[in-house]
Amino acid sequence: MSRALLAAAATALLDERRQLELEELAELAALPAASVPALAAVAHDVRLGWCGPEVEVEGIVSARTGGCPEDCGFCSQSARFASLVRGTPFLDTAQVLAAARQAAAVGASEFCIVLAVRGPDERTMARLLELVPLVKAETGLEVAVSAGILDDDQARRLAAAGTHRYNHNLETARSFFPAVVTTHTWEERFETCRRVRAAGMELCCGVLLGMGESEAQRLEMLAELRQVEPAEVPVNFLNPRPGTPLGNRPLVEPLEAIRWIAVFRLALPGVVLRYAGGREVTLRDLQAMGMTAGINALIVGNYLTTLGRAPEDDLQMLADLRMPVGVLSKVL
Repeated sequence: MSRALLAAAATALLDERRQLELEELAELAALPAASVPALAAVAHDVRLGWCGPEVEVEGIVSARTGGCPEDCGFCSQSARFASLVRGTPFLDTAQVLAAARQAAAVGASEFCIVLAVRGPDERTMARLLELVPLVKAETGLEVAVSAGILDDDQARRLAAAGTHRYNHNLETARSFFPAVVTTHTWEERFETCRRVRAAGMELCCGVLLGMGESEAQRLEMLAELRQVEPAEVPVNFLNPRPGTPLGNRPLVEPLEAIRWIAVFRLALPGVVLRYAGGREVTLRDLQAMGMTAGINALIVGNYLTTLGRAPEDDLQMLADLRMPVGVLSKVL
């Protein structure tokens, strides 16, 4: 049964070049654990067939950390929780440029400026509109921004400044979102995603697995991601942060993480599927296996409030797998 399902998925995606239906994805997600390596192998073939062998490397900087007014239950940057993260002012220009140069030095082609805010006020917009073209001119990197909920005018201005991608995560399924966040709605996030694309930027729209959502809600989330048509989907796994409402949740099991990486690739065959937060603690020794389960991009170095592994280790992993570092961009 497993072999027939996998063969049918490969035929649909590689020979017929059609998207899998949600019912087909549900059957693949329910395969027994023993079939996960075979599922990963199909997903890897789909990645190569739709996206090619290149892997995109990205660096990020937390340009404004902590003090966020929102109550996202997974996030240690919320001012509402008793976490160890305290609010800091916007980094100065020299600090942002130093972080960008460091990302470029390890082979990154993309650099994301991340702010812990509900959305940018006019002062924040002015800094971003200054930094985006400056970072690109000084380093040659494509510049992405993550600054929360946007209105139409803000999206147009960021696009005009040269922002390549805007990151705004749906995080989880619409039906599960109110269990995680109450200070803004899933619909507000969805509308920002639509504004990003309408303004001409590529959309980076990520997910966070392991917050207590059901398998059915993960499939629901995939259907909702298809609606916003992202160029890039970062896959995060919950790394429970002390002091947050989700601080005591267990980690996603490594093989289960591989299963869902593969399902995401089969559901979204043409996207840039990026390893993001939590991979080190979740996958442990299976990180290389994730690269052969559909991943074709990764964040190197540290994340926003947690440590990643050394960039040299990730680059060595790619070299061992004979995966070339390249530049990936989806034509929307």
